[in-house]
Amino acid sequence: MSAQDTWDAPAGLSVEDVTLRFGGIKALSGVTFSAQPGSITAVIGPNGAGKTSVFNCISGFYRPSSGRIMLDGQDVTRLRPPRRATLGMARSFQNIALFRGMTVLDNIKLGRHGHMKTNLLQAFFYAGPAAREEEALRREVEERIIDFLEIDHIRNMPVSVLSYGLQKRVELARALAMRPRILLLDEPVAGMNREETEDMARFILDVKEEWGVTILMVEHDMGLVMDISDHVTVLNFGQVIASGKPAEVQADPQVAAAYLGSGDPAALMKRLAAEGAT
Repeated sequence: MSAQDTWDAPAGLSVEDVTLRFGGIKALSGVTFSAQPGSITAVIGPNGAGKTSVFNCISGFYRPSSGRIMLDGQDVTRLRPPRRATLGMARSFQNIALFRGMTVLDNIKLGRHGHMKTNLLQAFFYAGPAAREEEALRREVEERIIDFLEIDHIRNMPVSVLSYGLQKRVELARALAMRPRILLLDEPVAGMNREETEDMARFILDVKEEWGVTILMVEHDMGLVMDISDHVTVLNFGQVIASGKPAEVQADPQVAAAYLGSGDPAALMKRLAAEGAT
Protein backbone atom coordinates (compact mmCIF):
# COMPACT_ATOMS: atom_id res chain seq x y z
CA MET A 1 0.00 0.00 0.00
CA SER A 2 1.38 3.42 -0.95
CA ALA A 3 1.23 6.53 1.18
CA GLN A 4 -1.29 8.02 -1.22
CA ASP A 5 -3.75 5.22 -0.36
CA THR A 6 -4.35 6.83 3.03
CA TRP A 7 -3.86 10.50 2.11
CA ASP A 8 -6.62 12.70 0.68
CA ALA A 9 -6.21 14.23 -2.78
CA PRO A 10 -3.71 17.12 -3.04
CA ALA A 11 -5.13 20.58 -2.47
CA GLY A 12 -4.87 23.65 -4.64
CA LEU A 13 -4.11 27.02 -3.05
CA SER A 14 -4.90 30.56 -4.20
CA VAL A 15 -3.57 33.76 -2.67
CA GLU A 16 -5.85 36.51 -3.92
CA ASP A 17 -4.91 40.20 -3.73
CA VAL A 18 -3.46 39.86 -0.22
CA THR A 19 -2.34 43.03 1.53
CA LEU A 20 -0.77 43.02 4.99
CA ARG A 21 -0.14 46.09 7.12
CA PHE A 22 1.65 46.53 10.41
CA GLY A 23 0.55 49.99 11.52
CA GLY A 24 1.76 52.34 8.82
CA ILE A 25 4.05 49.73 7.22
CA LYS A 26 2.72 47.75 4.27
CA ALA A 27 4.49 44.36 4.30
CA LEU A 28 2.48 42.94 1.38
CA SER A 29 0.64 44.75 -1.35
CA GLY A 30 -1.90 42.99 -3.59
CA VAL A 31 -0.05 39.66 -3.65
CA THR A 32 -1.70 37.13 -5.98
CA PHE A 33 -0.47 33.69 -7.01
CA SER A 34 -1.57 30.06 -6.90
CA ALA A 35 -0.22 26.57 -6.27
CA GLN A 36 -1.73 23.86 -8.44
CA PRO A 37 -2.64 20.49 -6.90
CA GLY A 38 0.26 18.04 -6.92
CA SER A 39 2.86 20.64 -7.92
CA ILE A 40 5.90 22.30 -6.33
CA THR A 41 5.57 26.08 -6.18
CA ALA A 42 8.41 28.21 -4.87
CA VAL A 43 8.16 31.73 -3.46
CA ILE A 44 11.48 33.55 -3.73
CA GLY A 45 12.85 37.05 -3.40
CA PRO A 46 15.61 39.08 -1.74
CA ASN A 47 15.74 39.53 2.03
CA GLY A 48 12.79 41.61 3.19
CA ALA A 49 10.74 40.84 0.09
CA GLY A 50 7.76 39.56 2.11
CA LYS A 51 8.17 35.80 1.73
CA THR A 52 7.73 34.93 5.41
CA SER A 53 4.80 37.33 5.69
CA VAL A 54 3.05 35.51 2.85
CA PHE A 55 3.72 32.15 4.49
CA ASN A 56 2.37 33.42 7.81
CA CYS A 57 -0.80 34.64 6.11
CA ILE A 58 -1.29 31.29 4.35
CA SER A 59 -0.72 29.24 7.51
CA GLY A 60 -2.88 31.51 9.69
CA PHE A 61 -0.28 33.14 11.93
CA TYR A 62 -1.10 36.51 10.34
CA ARG A 63 -4.50 37.72 9.18
CA PRO A 64 -4.30 39.80 5.97
CA SER A 65 -5.55 43.38 6.07
CA SER A 66 -7.39 42.58 2.84
CA GLY A 67 -7.55 39.80 0.26
CA ARG A 68 -8.27 36.08 0.56
CA ILE A 69 -6.53 32.74 1.06
CA MET A 70 -8.42 29.95 -0.72
CA LEU A 71 -7.78 26.24 -0.12
CA ASP A 72 -9.49 24.14 -2.80
CA GLY A 73 -12.08 26.84 -3.28
CA GLN A 74 -12.76 27.28 0.45
CA ASP A 75 -12.01 30.66 2.00
CA VAL A 76 -9.69 29.98 4.96
CA THR A 77 -8.54 33.57 5.50
CA ARG A 78 -10.10 33.84 8.96
CA LEU A 79 -9.51 30.28 10.11
CA ARG A 80 -7.02 29.65 12.91
CA PRO A 81 -3.95 27.45 12.21
CA PRO A 82 -5.39 24.30 13.93
CA ARG A 83 -8.48 24.45 11.73
CA ARG A 84 -6.36 24.84 8.61
CA ALA A 85 -4.40 21.79 9.74
CA THR A 86 -7.59 19.71 9.88
CA LEU A 87 -8.27 20.74 6.28
CA GLY A 88 -4.91 19.29 5.22
CA MET A 89 -2.37 22.11 5.61
CA ALA A 90 0.96 21.36 7.29
CA ARG A 91 4.03 23.52 7.74
CA SER A 92 7.70 23.18 8.61
CA PHE A 93 9.65 26.12 9.99
CA GLN A 94 12.89 27.87 9.07
CA ASN A 95 14.11 27.56 12.66
CA ILE A 96 13.86 23.98 13.88
CA ALA A 97 10.91 23.63 16.25
CA LEU A 98 11.35 20.10 17.59
CA PHE A 99 11.19 18.86 21.18
CA ARG A 100 14.89 18.26 21.69
CA GLY A 101 14.56 16.00 24.73
CA MET A 102 12.15 13.62 23.00
CA THR A 103 12.98 10.82 20.59
CA VAL A 104 12.67 11.08 16.84
CA LEU A 105 9.69 8.71 16.88
CA ASP A 106 7.82 10.68 19.55
CA ASN A 107 8.46 13.99 17.78
CA ILE A 108 7.02 12.60 14.55
CA LYS A 109 3.97 11.13 16.28
CA LEU A 110 3.19 14.55 17.75
CA GLY A 111 2.50 15.77 14.22
CA ARG A 112 -0.63 13.62 14.17
CA HIS A 113 -1.82 14.64 17.64
CA GLY A 114 -4.39 17.17 16.46
CA HIS A 115 -6.12 14.54 14.33
CA MET A 116 -6.42 11.83 17.02
CA LYS A 117 -9.95 10.84 18.03
CA THR A 118 -9.11 9.47 21.48
CA ASN A 119 -10.48 11.55 24.37
CA LEU A 120 -8.63 12.35 27.60
CA LEU A 121 -10.23 9.55 29.65
CA GLN A 122 -9.49 6.89 27.02
CA ALA A 123 -5.92 8.11 26.73
CA PHE A 124 -5.47 7.98 30.51
CA PHE A 125 -6.42 4.29 30.73
CA TYR A 126 -4.72 3.52 27.39
CA ALA A 127 -7.06 0.68 26.47
CA GLY A 128 -9.53 -0.17 23.75
CA PRO A 129 -9.84 2.59 21.11
CA ALA A 130 -6.93 4.57 22.53
CA ALA A 131 -4.51 1.65 22.32
CA ARG A 132 -5.67 0.71 18.83
CA GLU A 133 -5.37 4.26 17.53
CA GLU A 134 -1.91 4.65 19.05
CA GLU A 135 -0.75 1.36 17.54
CA ALA A 136 -2.08 2.32 14.11
CA LEU A 137 -0.30 5.68 14.31
CA ARG A 138 2.98 4.06 15.37
CA ARG A 139 2.75 1.58 12.48
CA GLU A 140 2.08 4.33 9.96
CA VAL A 141 4.95 6.47 11.21
CA GLU A 142 7.45 3.61 11.31
CA GLU A 143 6.49 1.76 8.13
CA ARG A 144 5.84 4.73 5.90
CA ILE A 145 7.31 7.99 7.09
CA ILE A 146 10.45 6.80 8.87
CA ASP A 147 11.33 4.30 6.15
CA PHE A 148 10.48 6.82 3.43
CA LEU A 149 12.86 9.43 4.85
CA GLU A 150 15.57 6.87 5.66
CA ILE A 151 15.78 7.67 9.38
CA ASP A 152 15.11 4.23 10.87
CA HIS A 153 18.60 4.15 12.40
CA ILE A 154 17.83 7.20 14.56
CA ARG A 155 14.17 6.52 15.41
CA ASN A 156 14.81 6.01 19.15
CA MET A 157 17.47 8.69 19.55
CA PRO A 158 16.76 12.05 21.23
CA VAL A 159 16.60 14.87 18.72
CA SER A 160 19.22 16.87 20.64
CA VAL A 161 22.06 14.53 19.58
CA LEU A 162 21.29 14.66 15.86
CA SER A 163 23.06 16.69 13.21
CA TYR A 164 21.33 19.76 11.85
CA GLY A 165 20.49 18.06 8.55
CA LEU A 166 18.87 15.09 10.30
CA GLN A 167 16.86 17.41 12.54
CA LYS A 168 15.48 19.13 9.45
CA ARG A 169 14.52 15.72 8.08
CA VAL A 170 12.73 14.86 11.33
CA GLU A 171 10.81 18.12 11.08
CA LEU A 172 9.72 17.15 7.57
CA ALA A 173 8.65 13.76 8.93
CA ARG A 174 6.54 15.41 11.63
CA ALA A 175 4.79 17.54 9.01
CA LEU A 176 4.10 14.42 6.91
CA ALA A 177 2.57 12.71 9.95
CA MET A 178 -0.28 15.22 9.62
CA ARG A 179 -1.19 13.60 6.29
CA PRO A 180 -1.09 16.96 4.51
CA ARG A 181 -2.85 17.77 1.28
CA ILE A 182 -0.61 20.81 0.97
CA LEU A 183 2.81 21.11 2.64
CA LEU A 184 4.38 24.49 3.37
CA LEU A 185 8.17 24.32 3.63
CA ASP A 186 9.90 27.38 5.07
CA GLU A 187 13.51 27.33 3.83
CA PRO A 188 13.84 23.53 3.97
CA VAL A 189 17.59 23.51 3.14
CA ALA A 190 18.72 26.63 5.01
CA GLY A 191 22.06 26.01 6.71
CA MET A 192 22.62 22.63 5.04
CA ASN A 193 25.76 21.49 3.26
CA ARG A 194 25.62 20.34 -0.37
CA GLU A 195 25.07 16.65 0.44
CA GLU A 196 22.29 17.41 2.91
CA THR A 197 20.68 19.77 0.40
CA GLU A 198 20.71 17.10 -2.32
CA ASP A 199 19.13 14.58 0.05
CA MET A 200 16.37 17.02 1.04
CA ALA A 201 15.70 17.90 -2.60
CA ARG A 202 15.25 14.21 -3.38
CA PHE A 203 12.81 13.75 -0.51
CA ILE A 204 10.78 16.82 -1.50
CA LEU A 205 10.46 15.50 -5.05
CA ASP A 206 9.46 12.09 -3.72
CA VAL A 207 6.78 13.63 -1.48
CA LYS A 208 5.29 15.25 -4.57
CA GLU A 209 5.64 12.32 -6.95
CA GLU A 210 4.99 9.32 -4.70
CA TRP A 211 2.62 10.84 -2.14
CA GLY A 212 0.86 13.33 -4.42
CA VAL A 213 1.20 16.22 -1.97
CA THR A 214 1.07 19.84 -3.15
CA ILE A 215 4.20 21.67 -1.99
CA LEU A 216 4.66 25.39 -1.46
CA MET A 217 8.11 26.45 -0.35
CA VAL A 218 10.07 29.56 0.51
CA GLU A 219 13.75 29.04 -0.25
CA HIS A 220 16.93 31.10 -0.78
CA ASP A 221 18.85 28.32 -2.56
CA MET A 222 18.11 29.41 -6.12
CA GLY A 223 19.78 26.36 -7.63
CA LEU A 224 17.42 24.07 -5.72
CA VAL A 225 14.40 26.20 -6.59
CA MET A 226 15.14 26.16 -10.30
CA ASP A 227 15.89 22.42 -10.29
CA ILE A 228 12.77 21.07 -8.58
CA SER A 229 10.01 23.70 -8.87
CA ASP A 230 7.15 23.53 -11.35
CA HIS A 231 6.27 27.18 -10.81
CA VAL A 232 8.08 30.13 -9.23
CA THR A 233 6.66 33.37 -7.82
CA VAL A 234 9.07 36.22 -7.12
CA LEU A 235 8.40 38.90 -4.50
CA ASN A 236 10.18 42.19 -4.02
CA PHE A 237 9.19 44.88 -1.51
CA GLY A 238 5.96 43.01 -0.77
CA GLN A 239 4.78 42.77 -4.37
CA VAL A 240 4.82 40.04 -7.03
CA ILE A 241 7.28 41.05 -9.76
CA ALA A 242 7.32 37.79 -11.73
CA SER A 243 5.56 34.45 -11.85
CA GLY A 244 5.98 31.49 -14.16
CA LYS A 245 8.06 28.43 -14.94
CA PRO A 246 11.64 28.47 -13.61
CA ALA A 247 13.16 29.25 -17.02
CA GLU A 248 10.75 32.14 -17.54
CA VAL A 249 11.56 33.64 -14.15
CA GLN A 250 15.31 33.35 -14.71
CA ALA A 251 14.95 35.28 -17.97
CA ASP A 252 12.91 38.12 -16.42
CA PRO A 253 14.89 41.41 -16.20
CA GLN A 254 12.94 42.51 -13.09
CA VAL A 255 14.11 39.39 -11.25
CA ALA A 256 17.72 40.01 -12.24
CA ALA A 257 17.41 43.60 -11.07
CA ALA A 258 15.96 42.54 -7.72
CA TYR A 259 18.79 40.10 -7.06
CA LEU A 260 21.74 41.74 -8.76
CA GLY A 261 20.86 45.43 -8.99
CA SER A 262 20.92 45.29 -12.80
CA GLY A 263 18.36 43.86 -15.20
CA ASP A 264 20.73 41.36 -16.83
CA PRO A 265 19.15 37.86 -16.95
CA ALA A 266 22.39 36.40 -18.36
CA ALA A 267 24.28 37.51 -15.25
CA LEU A 268 21.60 35.97 -13.03
CA MET A 269 21.80 32.66 -14.90
CA LYS A 270 25.60 32.70 -14.55
CA ARG A 271 25.26 33.23 -10.81
CA LEU A 272 22.76 30.38 -10.53
CA ALA A 273 25.03 28.07 -12.46
CA ALA A 274 27.92 28.95 -10.14
CA GLU A 275 25.78 28.28 -7.06
CA GLY A 276 24.72 24.92 -8.45
CA ALA A 277 28.34 23.90 -8.93
CA THR A 278 29.38 24.61 -5.32
